[in-house]
Amino acid sequence: MSRIAVFLAEGFEEIEALTVVDLCRRAGLEVMMAAVTKEDEDTCIVTGSHGISVKADVALKQVDFDGLHMLVLPGGMPGTRNLEACAPLMEKLDAFYKAGRCIAAICAAPRIFGHRGYLEGRNACAYPGFEKELTGAKVSTNQVEVSDHVTTSRGLGTAIPFALAIVERFCGKDKERELAKSVVYQ
Repeated sequence: MSRIAVFLAEGFEEIEALTVVDLCRRAGLEVMMAAVTKEDEDTCIVTGSHGISVKADVALKQVDFDGLHMLVLPGGMPGTRNLEACAPLMEKLDAFYKAGRCIAAICAAPRIFGHRGYLEGRNACAYPGFEKELTGAKVSTNQVEVSDHVTTSRGLGTAIPFALAIVERFCGKDKERELAKSVVYQ
């Protein structure tokens, strides 16, 4: 079974994160929510950009990255800045990218990929206004862009197609269509 981690930093966009968790779990994927807090903290409660607190499954320092198949970064502010400021997470993200392992980001979070050089020559998208930070990308306004092992999406309104693209990658097109139909997504 494929295992995915969704990283929650203070100020994350709640719908972008939880839509991925919900739809991927419905598809039968194992999804872990990991709290990105100060290194010395074990707390797993993270508050999103709209004041909604979520209890993550584990703290970042408890994540077994070797057993994961994809790392997912939700957007939101200041959540995206907080993700990017987390050196241990960025080291793991770099390792995943360099090894050709799957990474995904939505809304403002694709800017992290741009800053780290992951988008050179790739189709990519982000929240309107962040396109200039997608360094080296062929920027699109599509809802979701999948370029090899890198997936990007534009924002809260594209959270369902973003999550469905992840489901399709790991479970196939038939499962993706079945899931979309079951949640009355056109």
